[in-house]
Amino acid sequence: MKKTVLILLLALAANIACAADKVPAHPHIEVVTTEGTFKLELDGKAAPLTVANFLGLVDAGFYDGTVFHRIIPGFMAQGGGYTPGFKLKETSETVPNESGNGLSNLRGTIAMARLGDPHSANSQFFINVANNIGQDANSPNLDPVKHTVRGRWGYTVFGFVIEGMDIVDAIVNAESAPNGPGGAPAPVVPIVIKTMSRVTYE
Repeated sequence: MKKTVLILLLALAANIACAADKVPAHPHIEVVTTEGTFKLELDGKAAPLTVANFLGLVDAGFYDGTVFHRIIPGFMAQGGGYTPGFKLKETSETVPNESGNGLSNLRGTIAMARLGDPHSANSQFFINVANNIGQDANSPNLDPVKHTVRGRWGYTVFGFVIEGMDIVDAIVNAESAPNGPGGAPAPVVPIVIKTMSRVTYE
């Protein structure tokens, strides 16, 4: 079983790696939401597989019309997987975990959401609104942990908010209710990503 999973992961990594070869070093993304607009700069050098996957979804218009479905003030805002009414928007590929790439889950960074399987990230992302690096007893640590006996995978950071962090703060602090997927706190008034697209400079 473990051998089969490893073979599948290697095949997937090879598939995404082909796209990662063509990833620009620092592409910029504009995210237009019903709450306002913010911009991202992705790090194609530190997280080439993740950025290749993300750009593919952006270019395909996958994120257009999705909502922020989980918001936790002082922690993060998560989106990229559900349409209004919390209907799951399916994706077919997952991305190998690239945490430990030198980028930490600091305020203003964008990272991939995932399940317990460290290699289960696909389209959902979150934006850190605090330094989520376990700096004190009340702070979660979303970075990988290497100093324990078994270690632990982290959540892959692959970019930064370079403009409009005030919009992200407004999103995460919107009125919420536990009516999101699995009872997650979600905005009472849906916050929709109208468009997500690459920014080109003349």
